[in-house]
Amino acid sequence: MDRLYTPWRFDYIKGASGEKTGFGDSCVFCALPARGEDEGSFILHRARFNFVILNIYPYTSGHLMVVPFEHTADLPGLARETADELLDLSRRAVALLGETYRPHGFNLGMNLGQAAGAGVSDHLHLHVLPRWAGDANFMTTVGETRVIPEDLRTTYDKLRGRF
Repeated sequence: MDRLYTPWRFDYIKGASGEKTGFGDSCVFCALPARGEDEGSFILHRARFNFVILNIYPYTSGHLMVVPFEHTADLPGLARETADELLDLSRRAVALLGETYRPHGFNLGMNLGQAAGAGVSDHLHLHVLPRWAGDANFMTTVGETRVIPEDLRTTYDKLRGRF
């Protein structure tokens, strides 16, 4: 029998069960940049109002997020300069991921609010996912398990310093 090892998902499982995940009551998107350990936090780029970070629970290889430094869930109230930079960084992410991974397409999106599927509902963020024809195979559809062919460190090393 084959096995899929995804040890990095254990923190996610602990969080879903209510156990502590190392961030206490603080927001993960506020805590990670405050650490100042960009490589250890998988932060790829810091701009003036936003940062770009790998999703540590990716749906596909190269799945990243653009996140405002400001702790807010209010998209309509987002300052114009923050929103403009967020879109610009998203455009740059699509271009970079396109050059690096050669995907067949992309999904970009925000889940605003817990009812919309936001895992971190109090700090908005935009997902950028490269997609390939057939990347949702039987494991995703039937087994409700994602198969990611590349570890986070490799993804980080491919994209680091390219923004």
